[in-house]
Amino acid sequence: MRTIIIGSGAAGLTTASTIRRYNKEMEITVITMDKYIAYSPCAIPYAICGEIPSFDDIIMHTPEEYKKDRLIDVINESEVLTVDSENNNITYKDSNGKINELSYDYLVIATGGSSFIPPIEGVNLDGVFKLRTIEDGMKIKEYAENSKSAVVAGAGAIGLEMAYALKVMGLDVVVIEMAPQVLPRALDIDMAETVKKYLENIGIKFIIGKPLGKIIGNSKVEAIYADDREISTDIVIMATGVRANTELAKMAGCEVGRWAIKVNEKMETSIPNIYAVGDCVEVRDFITGQTTLSPFGTTAVRQGKVAGKNIVGIEAKFNPVLNAMVSKIGDIEMAGTGMSELASHQNRLKVVVGKSKALTRARYYPEGKLIEVKLICDDNKHIVGCQIVGGERVAERVDAISIGIVNQMTCNELADMEFCYAPPVSMVIDPLALAAENACDKFKKIKKE
Repeated sequence: MRTIIIGSGAAGLTTASTIRRYNKEMEITVITMDKYIAYSPCAIPYAICGEIPSFDDIIMHTPEEYKKDRLIDVINESEVLTVDSENNNITYKDSNGKINELSYDYLVIATGGSSFIPPIEGVNLDGVFKLRTIEDGMKIKEYAENSKSAVVAGAGAIGLEMAYALKVMGLDVVVIEMAPQVLPRALDIDMAETVKKYLENIGIKFIIGKPLGKIIGNSKVEAIYADDREISTDIVIMATGVRANTELAKMAGCEVGRWAIKVNEKMETSIPNIYAVGDCVEVRDFITGQTTLSPFGTTAVRQGKVAGKNIVGIEAKFNPVLNAMVSKIGDIEMAGTGMSELASHQNRLKVVVGKSKALTRARYYPEGKLIEVKLICDDNKHIVGCQIVGGERVAERVDAISIGIVNQMTCNELADMEFCYAPPVSMVIDPLALAAENACDKFKKIKKE
């Protein structure tokens, strides 16, 4: 019995390791175009600016280690060319250019996503970079070391992390975002403004609500055009989003939805014995039930475990997502889970918002950091979303709210919840409880009216 996995990201390698954990006999082959495997893409901006000393530090395993320790064959720097689902085989071109054929009993498509580069003038000039792989990061670092100024197109989490990394390296940085705010998919504009102000205070400039018009230069980048003006720059980072890689899935006959490959809760595609995991698949949103994307490492790992277990005969299912996210940029942390206020309105949900501003430690204890909480509740008082921006201890609070959302917790229940307390680590009333109390007060006011 052989399982072939196309792709060596978190989803693909987790599938491979899960199969091996429960089945010692299965032949497992991973085929990937990447040179480096088992690394964290989320860590690349921190390696670029030196907060992580070396790119080597974010590479967890090599193909040789997978072969020796787990009996998993990883064929890197190779491209799968065809998938024949009727005859259960694939062909691939290896690093020497040779075309090879392999048969499979199970196939896992973990082809991930590719950077979306808008069709604007100048995107092919030297000095224009996308950021998807560790090789991209290495090239950016080398080029940036000889640059004085940078433009980052896109103000999502990756774009802002890259802007900060380049600023740490000593470059003058301008961020361009066509949406009316930074972090448009993660935070509402009121919470995002706190992040933007922090970055402006450390010298990063922003052009918000305007697209990148074109990139100017002869052979290499010299300037960009945006907001009706020309801005000189040495390097441009295109952090303009990701598109799912679905070509091989379509070749195999797998059904593809609006966003990516369609799978069921077992991560099975529409074709028998073919599974799909990671950034190339659609998932269900927990709040709306609609299909969406969930391009997070945590999602990829969970999907890999589900697919791997089902392949070896252990029943497992992947649940709908809240798309909980967190990021740390310099001295500020930001996180969100569930529905934003804006998304709630777009989905015609009536919501009440509770807010709080507090400290992360008792007010008399040194080095307490400001933290802002925004709690979104539906008209039945159930919590459907939360956003937090602050100096520390953001992630664990958003994780707690994720648990609450899944279990249909109300703002009243959160306000009455027991929280732990010690002056060095918390306030006697947690900021989450304060935001819940604020939401409860608003519900009482609405009831009186």
